Amino acid sequence: MIIIPVKEGENIDRALKKLKRKFEKTGVVKELRERQKFTKPSKKHRDVVQKAVYIQKLQDEQQG
Repeated sequence: MIIIPVKEGENIDRALKKLKRKFEKTGVVKELRERQKFTKPSKKHRDVVQKAVYIQKLQDEQQG
């Protein structure tokens, strides 16, 4: 459970913004969306490899 301490006289919009930020950092929504559909393990592995290739390409371009 996420707890947001609200100070006396603090704007409610600011407290909501803090709540949204904490909620996003926990990754609950991302995990929920991921669980809604089944992804084959081979597809997951392929995505990981593609991401690694992309990052390596960016690092190579940055170095020279």
